[in-house]
Amino acid sequence: MSIGRKRLILKARWFSLLLLSAGLALWAAGCGSSATENQEKTLRIGYQKFGTLSILKARGTLEKRLEPRGVRVEWIHFPAGPQLLEAMNVGSIDIGHTGNTPPIFAQAAKTPLLYIASGVPKPENEAIVVPADSPIRSVKDLRGKKVALNKGSNVHYLLLQALDKEGLKYEDIQPVYLPPADARAAFAKKSIDAWVIWDPYYAAAERDLGARTITDARSYTTNREFILASETCVQEREDIIRIFLEELKKTTDWFNEHPGETARLLSKQIGMDVKTVEKAITRSKYGLVPMNDAIVKEQQQIADTFFEAGLIPENIRVKQAVWFGEKASKERKEK
Repeated sequence: MSIGRKRLILKARWFSLLLLSAGLALWAAGCGSSATENQEKTLRIGYQKFGTLSILKARGTLEKRLEPRGVRVEWIHFPAGPQLLEAMNVGSIDIGHTGNTPPIFAQAAKTPLLYIASGVPKPENEAIVVPADSPIRSVKDLRGKKVALNKGSNVHYLLLQALDKEGLKYEDIQPVYLPPADARAAFAKKSIDAWVIWDPYYAAAERDLGARTITDARSYTTNREFILASETCVQEREDIIRIFLEELKKTTDWFNEHPGETARLLSKQIGMDVKTVEKAITRSKYGLVPMNDAIVKEQQQIADTFFEAGLIPENIRVKQAVWFGEKASKERKEK
């Protein structure tokens, strides 16, 4: 290798390190950080392929709303809820969304999170599926079978509930813990017998792989989407939290009325066929509601179930990790 080429490589590496350092400095100036005059304040949002935050990202309305306040929006993609909340635990994101189960595992792991809003029930958007030619016809037939799922995700609770209703224990199946992409590959190769999965992967499995549904989540769980924020972000930037929730509520109302346009927007963003996305988003209606005692009770039941199954180390109290908006703000000021 010539001396000139070596120098070019060294310069390139040095420049990359400078860019990385600059990126880390900007990354540190998140929702709860006090950015310097030369640093742009950043709201770091963790999102998944499917859900209300994906549509909010695609529309770009939050960026326009926060720009006058000097706040930049950073979107970070995650394959599933557990991975997203791991990032929140180490302070890499400020806000994110998951299904009903990941916050339970995260709270048990002492993640400093707060529930700040809830979606409406969408039990049609997750299911247990098998290959079209599989002899499995019901949940009872899963005994002794390899069942793939993303550990700690919303479908984990669906599986527990479905097994229990049929008189089966978790030990009666062979759980195979895989993220969606790996589970899809295993499903396509038939190296697993069943897959517990959510949309849009569920819709893609139906359309692309001919997956057959043996049950969705109806009669087992509400399958709510939850919006979560770090405790620091809520404590220090409540104004940003409120703006974020206002824009998210507008987005959920908008795409209920414009499913076709929503499908096209989301299809481009996640690189998935528009017909598949449309199938996923039209299974049920969407909405954003404040946290309330009834929703907390639902979540507590899930927490109790996982504790009784020995899947979390302690019986957590969900209410301790809930932000109740105006009520919470008033109580905090009075203390």
